Amino acid sequence: MDKITEKTIDIDKILESKMGKKVKYVPGFAKSWLKHITHQNQVNDFLWEKRDKVGVEWLEECVKYLKMNLIVEGMQNLPDKNDGKHYTFVSNHPLGGIDGVALGSIIGRHYDGNFRYLVNDLLMNLPGLAPLCIGINKTGSQSRNFPAMVESGFKSDMHMMMFPAGLCSRRIDGEICDLPWKKTFITKSVEYQRDIVPIHFGGQNSEFFYRLANFSDKYVKKINIAMLFLVDEMYKNIGKTFKVKIGKPIPWQTFDKSKSAMEWAQFVKKQVYEL
Repeated sequence: MDKITEKTIDIDKILESKMGKKVKYVPGFAKSWLKHITHQNQVNDFLWEKRDKVGVEWLEECVKYLKMNLIVEGMQNLPDKNDGKHYTFVSNHPLGGIDGVALGSIIGRHYDGNFRYLVNDLLMNLPGLAPLCIGINKTGSQSRNFPAMVESGFKSDMHMMMFPAGLCSRRIDGEICDLPWKKTFITKSVEYQRDIVPIHFGGQNSEFFYRLANFSDKYVKKINIAMLFLVDEMYKNIGKTFKVKIGKPIPWQTFDKSKSAMEWAQFVKKQVYEL
């Protein structure tokens, strides 16, 4: 998206792009509710006000807007930006949005914006964020391009920032934690000889969100209903303090044939939760 208007986030247009002609069957009250739960007007006001910001500057404005107090431990573990190497940064995904914004502001500032996110393509609707993203629509027409997009990211001279769980954390057996991590970050980091930097982000969404997410995952598998509430959860988290812990880089040579790529992915996930 290259044009920022006073109505950059337009639920009507997003529905139309996702549903085509079927959008006419969505009742008016449902559209109004969607606009309310996604805080369409508030988000658009922010996007319009910060329309001259892009990339890392935009992320930092988001951190200020959300009054996030970030306590970062382990900055010394971030590799030197001039060492000529490319890294894969992986983190748990407790909040499903503002954790990504916060980590992007930290990584982006340290590496002068030389990083890219692998993100859901809905986030490409945010003009300030879009230049930092490789957008992925895992359920729609882009899904067949997914391998090529991942490939181009890892092949590039940009650091990669990933949330290997794909979805934000769930409450599982009473604990808030990620779903099993996918193996892509392992296979591609080995292929392109990128050391992996583990990061733990401390935070949680509301109890309502976890109940809804568990219900949705169990009974409404085709649609991620919980994702609709992530903007609302973001506003609930305004003004909170979050602790970020950065671990030491794990050399790509670690991930040998003694474990499968999937087993190595869970190994790194365990390391993240031990930070």
